[in-house]
Amino acid sequence: MEFLVASAVGLLTAAGIYLILRRRTFPVILGTSLLSYAVNVFLFATGRLVTNAPPILNKYADVPYTDPLPQALVLTAIVISFGMTAVVVMVALGAYLSAKDDRINMDDTPATPGEDA
Repeated sequence: MEFLVASAVGLLTAAGIYLILRRRTFPVILGTSLLSYAVNVFLFATGRLVTNAPPILNKYADVPYTDPLPQALVLTAIVISFGMTAVVVMVALGAYLSAKDDRINMDDTPATPGEDA
């Protein structure tokens, strides 16, 4: 199980980095979303991968337990990343509609005054 989760984190991270390095706006947004999913899976895995274990530590019983803090952090991170992705998509959509192109300008030469960029 640990190998499967580690592979999922690695695959999500690799795909996210690949998409972030693209020169278009929307693949960059998808890449940041995939990176946030990778971090969420990693945080979730830090709470121990135990099935059928209670999320509460009982001092009288010696049973394995699952830490509830990473679960709460992941739930909060999912909500925040969804909201931020929606905001970034709307900003990118506005930029696309105004410029009629979604390419990221990586030109190092500054525009001269009076020249259309």
